Amino acid sequence: MNNDQISLTDAAAERVRDFMAREGGIGLRVDVRRTGCSGWAYDVGIARDAEASDHVFEARGLKVVVSDKALPMVMGTEVDFVHEGLVREFRFRNPNVTGECGCGESFTVG
Repeated sequence: MNNDQISLTDAAAERVRDFMAREGGIGLRVDVRRTGCSGWAYDVGIARDAEASDHVFEARGLKVVVSDKALPMVMGTEVDFVHEGLVREFRFRNPNVTGECGCGESFTVG
């Protein structure tokens, strides 16, 4: 994987395609927001468009749109989608994370 990109696993790409088939959009938007005990949380959804300040990557034939604010915190991240029992969620393998809160809802970057 290129550490200057955002990548998707097959499962994540399939989930994004499912959402896009129902809701439209141009791809997956990855952003961050301040929250929780560690400071930041991922904010993902379907990208309706890309702003001039956004960074757009290609992953498994899909666009991944990242805000300028989030880019330094998520660069090199692999986005996965898991379905374990009742849990269905995107998970992130982010090389920039230096700590996470106990509940796993927020993270800190170095």
